[in-house]
Amino acid sequence: MSRILGTVVRGLRAPIFREGDDLATIVCDVLSQAVEQEGITVHDKDILAVTESVVARAQGNYAKCDAIAADIKDKFPDGELGLILPILSRNRFSIVLRGIAQGVKKIYLQLSYPADEVGNHLLSIDDLDEAGINPYSDVLTEARYRELFGYRKHRFTGVDYIDFYREQIEKAGAEVEIIFANDPREILKYTKHVLCADIHTRNRSKRLLKAGGAETVYALDDILTKSINGSGYNADYGLLGSNKADEDTLKLFPRDCQPFVEAVQAEMKRRLGKTIEVMVYGDGAFKDPVGKIWELADPVVSPGYTSGLEGQPNELKMKYLADNDFAELKGDALKDAIKNAIVNKESDLVGQMVTQGTTPRRLTDLLGSLCDLTSGSGDKGTPIIFIQGYFDNYANEE
Repeated sequence: MSRILGTVVRGLRAPIFREGDDLATIVCDVLSQAVEQEGITVHDKDILAVTESVVARAQGNYAKCDAIAADIKDKFPDGELGLILPILSRNRFSIVLRGIAQGVKKIYLQLSYPADEVGNHLLSIDDLDEAGINPYSDVLTEARYRELFGYRKHRFTGVDYIDFYREQIEKAGAEVEIIFANDPREILKYTKHVLCADIHTRNRSKRLLKAGGAETVYALDDILTKSINGSGYNADYGLLGSNKADEDTLKLFPRDCQPFVEAVQAEMKRRLGKTIEVMVYGDGAFKDPVGKIWELADPVVSPGYTSGLEGQPNELKMKYLADNDFAELKGDALKDAIKNAIVNKESDLVGQMVTQGTTPRRLTDLLGSLCDLTSGSGDKGTPIIFIQGYFDNYANEE
């Protein structure tokens, strides 16, 4: 009988990680115990993935608001800045905002609308249509926004983010003026000193601002790129990818992930004699059709991965083959024809019709989404994901 199981994904329960833990050894121990306990046969090209959160925790990559404030004071010595296009998140941005506010006297806060960069909505596009507002061109003051749309809370969190962000800034001792606009250059009507809080569009925002006459332009990946008074830091991403740890502390995105994944790969090779691929994963990249949130508030899905996870899938669309190339076949003849097509497919299928409908994304982005959905962000207790059969296809029988 032909093999039935294809890709198998397992969430592995792990200890609660603390700063200073030998993470590579613990991760290898967890997989080794799972293999023994469940009778799992490990193969080359199996995948072991570890969430970025536990990597950062083990590194002790934390920073206080005071460290953020010190860096902001150094970069914005005039004591004011325009803070543009932040995401709407208590977990992701409230501590960042508080630290920024502690470092200046006044913030001009520019919020995008109707939603932030990752899909958190202040209001719906239908609301804008009813009010006759064009989000691509219209700029709203806070008073005009409230006049048109009133006070609204996020459907899932129950938070009015406009009031919430105002409160965070004022509690930190700074003044705040809020506007709503989607063109980053609008902030230049208020100040020439700008901090871009957007994630994936930050380089475009910086380019437009500099061309528009900004005198000072930084983004969140420019803040805490080195330790401030012993704080954590991230040389590549700064504050991007950070999360709230407590009311005054951020857990930063992990650093030095490449040595970690390579160490785990080498240790599992020593223990099991198999070359498994290893990655660190953060937010996946997928969209919630109800809440409209598409995740990926991290700067990348995977900040570190072994070389076998480079590239993107090179797959044939089986239903295309069945409906077109082999439309006259059925049963074993159809099965054999499709298997043969898979075995003999070209090494690069980009642009060919036979790939239409396959997912043209990088392997690490696809795998990160799979891992993020499997581990969740709550109390499952499975920050390590073990994936088997991901690189198999319909033609593999073993």
